[in-house]
Amino acid sequence: MNKEIYNALLSLRNNSISVDEAYNSIVSLYNSDLGFANIDMMRTERTGCPEVVFCAGKTVEQAETVIADIHERGKPVLATKAGRVLAKRVQVRFPEAGYDELGQILSLGTLCNEEKRQGLIVVATAGTSDLPAAHEAVRTAEFLGSRVKLICDIGVAGIHRLFSRLDEIREARVIIACAGMEGALAGVLAGLVSSPVIALPTSVGYGASFGGLSALLGMLTSCAPGVSVVNIDNGFGAGYQANLINRS
Repeated sequence: MNKEIYNALLSLRNNSISVDEAYNSIVSLYNSDLGFANIDMMRTERTGCPEVVFCAGKTVEQAETVIADIHERGKPVLATKAGRVLAKRVQVRFPEAGYDELGQILSLGTLCNEEKRQGLIVVATAGTSDLPAAHEAVRTAEFLGSRVKLICDIGVAGIHRLFSRLDEIREARVIIACAGMEGALAGVLAGLVSSPVIALPTSVGYGASFGGLSALLGMLTSCAPGVSVVNIDNGFGAGYQANLINRS
């Protein structure tokens, strides 16, 4: 039983609080109603990961309020698609906040200290242009407790670069392949390794790539077994799924 719930029920039994006070105390442990947002405060207990703040579409003030509320309730915070203006405001308020500008991902605390991270995830990019999505995947998986190695610029246009890093890649329990254009890297990797490959299509490429749709469809139709696919530029989803596999 949650310790705070137990204490509320004990106080109720001892008549030190009313039924309404006990009810409100318990409800506040599950949700934090900010009016414009209703934060799920017990998600860690159910899923192992706290609610992650998706900042795109929120005003800076809304995102900052949500981040601060979670942090002040003693929960670690991960915020994705967090712009520079938001990050600076949060860091002024909480100097310990970390920010990866390339991946647009902000964190306060972590579920697992660096020295306790487990296993190994390799995040591999086809090119340097794929790094924003890759960084989001790396920071997400590290926040959740996985050890991660980032290997950059090993796409099929110069496939010898991939072969020179293959021994490192094969050490991983799970691999995230980040690629735009035609998205070929995921299928190539899956044909060379025994670990599961999570394909992360990126919105990189010329007009006919349709903002990453070509890479997404190419990854979905890969003939190599062992490939699963997340949505375009969804580094968070790839990092989260890879962590589940890595720590299972």
